[in-house]
Amino acid sequence: MTVATELIHLSGVINRPLVDRTGDRLGRVRDLIVRLGDSPHPPIVGVVVAIGGRDLFVPVRKISAIEPGDVRFDGDRVDLRRFERRPGELLLAQDLKARHLINLVGGRLIRANEIELARVDGGWEVVGVDPTARGLLRRVLPGRLGQHSGAGAIVDWGSIEPFVSHVPTARLRIPYRKLARLHPAQIADLVEAASHEEGEEIIEAVGQDRELEADVFEELDPEHQVEFIEARSDAEAAKVLGSMAADDAADLITEMDQERRRPILELLPEPQRQKVRSLLSYNPETAGGLMSPDFLVLPETLTVADAREAIRSSAAPREALSVVFVADAAGLPIGSVSAVQLIQAEPDALLSTVATDGVAHVHPDWDLGAVVRKMSDFNLTVAPVLDHEHGSILGVITVDDVLELLLPSGFRRDYGVTAAEA
Repeated sequence: MTVATELIHLSGVINRPLVDRTGDRLGRVRDLIVRLGDSPHPPIVGVVVAIGGRDLFVPVRKISAIEPGDVRFDGDRVDLRRFERRPGELLLAQDLKARHLINLVGGRLIRANEIELARVDGGWEVVGVDPTARGLLRRVLPGRLGQHSGAGAIVDWGSIEPFVSHVPTARLRIPYRKLARLHPAQIADLVEAASHEEGEEIIEAVGQDRELEADVFEELDPEHQVEFIEARSDAEAAKVLGSMAADDAADLITEMDQERRRPILELLPEPQRQKVRSLLSYNPETAGGLMSPDFLVLPETLTVADAREAIRSSAAPREALSVVFVADAAGLPIGSVSAVQLIQAEPDALLSTVATDGVAHVHPDWDLGAVVRKMSDFNLTVAPVLDHEHGSILGVITVDDVLELLLPSGFRRDYGVTAAEA
């Protein structure tokens, strides 16, 4: 059973005296050391103490009390060897205070204005962070005045992941498995709200999963896409673009420097290269530039059961698979059927009997306004882009593609989605 006492504010410990059993001052507390691991509340393993102009390490087993105002030493003598950081260790004040942390609940950045400690089962642990103005006041106001400023809204450390790219310990990195719990859009929001160094650390963590890395790049705004792709070699950039949806990859290539476009394009795998080349031939502000070349067209003679299986095995994006298009014997598009209709229909029914007649569509040279009007008038979540002869579907535009263009630039920051908590 875990039993915790009242919170101890880190600001009430840093730069306070280290005293011996009799209360005599031995030195000054410079920092507290914790070791990161699987525990939701990392334990304090030692204290960095300034004595005689030297930073010395005092193991936690020789500390009898950590209290606001002083830390009590319970040994016979202090080891005079200089402190040296070991792999896996964090210094709470130096590494964390006033820096950004990732709050994995909701995927937001918070600032460690105060770090909260507690005595738990005979030891001391980091239990939370105070990102509020009260935490800031305790840190900047002198002495007991700051410690009496009260507590703000504490964020449990179990939901927090620190940035550690600034820490001189190579083994410390953001665990991929924690970021993978977030939606790619949330991870992209974190990258956009973070500093460049912090964003690189997030991108490096998700890079362990090529698919997730590509999904995150797709969600980044163009400015940040270029920021985090330009430092990569052509081969590394091609790996990222090769895992992205073809329309998103084409958009990113158009944002890159002219001299890099062709070399990277040539390194893309087939058939990704062909899809991207085709999309680059259209004006990016038209339906042809907005469309994705990945969709599903099935012959009218297939059964509903066959169509369901085709959806299950398709590599097209899920949003594009919410509607399946139906073609006649000559391959001409004649109708469409939604995934909901396929679920509700009898498995042995033919597509020709459940598909709607006609295909509400747009053409590749239509501008965004015309596309939006057509999708709104016909309540389309997926709009097929037909050639002018109506003989084939060139691609599809999904409603999320349109929304991204209609929303103002930087809308996430403007509406507080990516803003770091104080």
